[in-house]
Amino acid sequence: MAAAKFEAEMQAFQALQREFTKVVQSRTQLESQLKENEMVSKEFDLLKDDATVYKLIGPVLVKQDRAEATTNVKKRIEFITSEIKRLEKQINEMEEKQEKKRSEMMQMQQALQAQRQQA
Repeated sequence: MAAAKFEAEMQAFQALQREFTKVVQSRTQLESQLKENEMVSKEFDLLKDDATVYKLIGPVLVKQDRAEATTNVKKRIEFITSEIKRLEKQINEMEEKQEKKRSEMMQMQQALQAQRQQA
């Protein structure tokens, strides 16, 4: 009975680890997008006032208003930054859950070993 409960806890722990990995991967992807958008923003700062800005839509370059393009990039940076903060909070919560689950499993494992030694 105790061994089955330990096995169930182990599976729950592994599921937590898989979910944690997915969240970390999402955060990494967002970090990459943030860096890319920050580079675009810096490039906009280097442009002359009369420079023409184009946006790639599918296989076509479409002329875009510079102010609109700059605003869009800044909004994207704000959104990505807020998503990264949300994911970091989620990562911290998941780390705490994993640590708690790991501690519980160690206690269960010690209890199981004690039972086996007594038997």
